[in-house]
Amino acid sequence: MRPLQYSLAFAALLSVMSCAAQTTGQLLALSKNDHTLAIVDPATLKVVAKMPVGTDPHEVIASADGKTAYVSIYGGGSLHEIDVLDLVNHKALQPIDSKPFFGPHGLAFAGGKLWLSAEGSKSVARFDPATNSFDWAMGTGQNRTHMIYVTPDLKKVYTTNVSSGTVSILEDTLIQPGPLPGGPVRPGANPPPGFRPQPRRDWIQTIVPVSNGSEGFDVTPDGKQLWTAAADDGTIAVIDLASKKVTDKIDAKVVGANRLQFTPDGKLALISSLRNGDIVVYDVASHKEVKKINIGHGAAGILMQPDGARAYIGCTPDNYVAIIDLKTLTVAGHIDVGGGPDGLAWAVSQ
Repeated sequence: MRPLQYSLAFAALLSVMSCAAQTTGQLLALSKNDHTLAIVDPATLKVVAKMPVGTDPHEVIASADGKTAYVSIYGGGSLHEIDVLDLVNHKALQPIDSKPFFGPHGLAFAGGKLWLSAEGSKSVARFDPATNSFDWAMGTGQNRTHMIYVTPDLKKVYTTNVSSGTVSILEDTLIQPGPLPGGPVRPGANPPPGFRPQPRRDWIQTIVPVSNGSEGFDVTPDGKQLWTAAADDGTIAVIDLASKKVTDKIDAKVVGANRLQFTPDGKLALISSLRNGDIVVYDVASHKEVKKINIGHGAAGILMQPDGARAYIGCTPDNYVAIIDLKTLTVAGHIDVGGGPDGLAWAVSQ
């Protein structure tokens, strides 16, 4: 075989491998109007299946093995249902009754468990599918605890509290024993001889003030910063996660901001707004606007393709999912997944 033929054959092999890599995952897209979850083949951009979900679906996440999807049935903070869907056989399973955690919304899957925000209960919680039970929860004391992010080591949870204008940083912390509080101990209440208090683990909350309406947020791939965009004043708060303080407030003018997501390489941030048809793109290093991409009349959910080639935008008022080419920052097409698309997720088969 000649050198040119070798090159062409190698290029063809790379193309096939690239397509195969893309098709190992599935795009999941919720339709609020149709109450369905669509499964989309990212290689063909065709809907391969639809499954019914509850009355007010908002967010979706897949298990680590890509076999199960979880959908939060929100109801403005009043409902208590998480739908469970079999992505292999395309059928609904027994839903989770999330009581006493009302208004489940934001979802994450980490450490083999489902983590969620419960807006109606001002809390976050963790559900173990192996035992079919909740095994941890913590209140935030904040209004509209909405979206959630769990660090890979499972030691920190971040959540936005929309109406309080705050971000909660929850940390699993080792508490060292100290002197007993309260001064003199009443007779008979002294510890037994030889007793030595032991260190214990506890979750500690730090509340970081940001603008009201801060809802969508993301953490940079290096884990150093959290960015959240505010619907009320259109600003982006940049939080340094080491110091737990806002280090910059970008006047992005993204009024109606709904979601914010970083590209997989951490170089760009995409912000959607329900009030206009632009996706605003920011350079993460310089904190400068790069481009506005018109995608319709409003947008909600944002999902990055793992290889960084595309972003998918749930254009709720336009009844389609817009596809953004992240190399050219242009609209590359649309997918019809049903009316009022919003929550998006990626399911990777293991």
